[in-house]
Amino acid sequence: MQPVLEIHTPDGFDLWPVAEIEPFGFLPLSGELSPAEVGTVVMRVADYNDVGSDGDHAPQSRNALGSFLHGLLTLEDGIVAPGGLRVIDTSTSVTFLPGCCDGLESWRDWHRFVDDGNLLGFGHDPVSPVAERFGDTVRLTVNAEQRDSPVIVLSVTELRHLLAGAERDLADFLVLAAHWTSGHLPDYRAPVTAALARVLDLPFRP
Repeated sequence: MQPVLEIHTPDGFDLWPVAEIEPFGFLPLSGELSPAEVGTVVMRVADYNDVGSDGDHAPQSRNALGSFLHGLLTLEDGIVAPGGLRVIDTSTSVTFLPGCCDGLESWRDWHRFVDDGNLLGFGHDPVSPVAERFGDTVRLTVNAEQRDSPVIVLSVTELRHLLAGAERDLADFLVLAAHWTSGHLPDYRAPVTAALARVLDLPFRP
């Protein structure tokens, strides 16, 4: 299980170095990312939450960097990150991907799913990833729209273990991101790191 972010780089982005990643591919988050990959994550989350100035938000900065970071730094609620948790069955190579209705900001929904057992859906037609619990067994269906969809079957205990690992990966990434912002966005280090902590639903310690 890996926390992943769906990547798309705006044309002509040059505010800081970013990595070359296939458009709309998934980048796993962890403490092992290169500086350029961390920059790609910050870019993607900021770009995805880029909003115009209106009556509900502070006026945008006049400079390009402040303008680009405006939504990330001012959205207290509703900040999102495209992606989610990716699960790979290494014995069969079946991969369970985040759906169109998923987001990293909602990754803790998996914990609620484990506890209450209610069906957890991540998308809709044409691709509908679904997680279901049957007693002590969890069934991850890659696409519920297909009768013969590949599935991953694991125990609740295994899923809890995987979730703990995913949370460690996110926490390690957040530490890495704090170091990255110190070098690349020194004037915005605290607010950018705090915003990333909010979207990843993790505690932030300045």
